[in-house]
Amino acid sequence: MDQAQKQALQVTKEIVVKFIEVGRISPNNCHEFFSQIYDGVLKTIVSDGHVKTPIEQDEENS
Repeated sequence: MDQAQKQALQVTKEIVVKFIEVGRISPNNCHEFFSQIYDGVLKTIVSDGHVKTPIEQDEENS
């Protein structure tokens, strides 16, 4: 797991916990939203241009 993925995972966990705390999602259905939130967070982290996705890193190393 690279740095961007670790950051995205941590941020996603915090977002999901906050949504549960405020009642936007329940602990029973958080799995339905987790991957969508994670994908959005990872895309945002990577889109600033400073962090490359694992696919981009593989292409660069080829």
